Amino acid sequence: QVQLVESGGGLVQAGGSLRLSCAVTGSGSIFVRGWYRQAPGKQREMVATMYNSGFTNYAESVKGRFIMSREDAKNTLSLQMNNLKPEDTAVYYCNVRLTKPGYEYWGQGTQVTVSS
Repeated sequence: QVQLVESGGGLVQAGGSLRLSCAVTGSGSIFVRGWYRQAPGKQREMVATMYNSGFTNYAESVKGRFIMSREDAKNTLSLQMNNLKPEDTAVYYCNVRLTKPGYEYWGQGTQVTVSS
């Protein structure tokens, strides 16, 4: 069982920055970590995913602006978001998938609102 708690969301003007954090607790061998987002009326979409190898994949819409990182000593994931745009407004979710097939966990989400 793994628990995820996001923090760091808020309201920011276009061009500003925010840093999201995700505290990871519990046990389980994690295969991939990720950040997803869901805007009103839209499907949830991948923002960034990081595999154990270190390979990180970003959505085209955030490449060059967002950076995902992990700090194993603190069991946290982070998403540094720079040059934010109004279209980045969404609820952002932390996600992990375990090595054991079929085990996937989500945080409760944190709201990010970018004003123009």
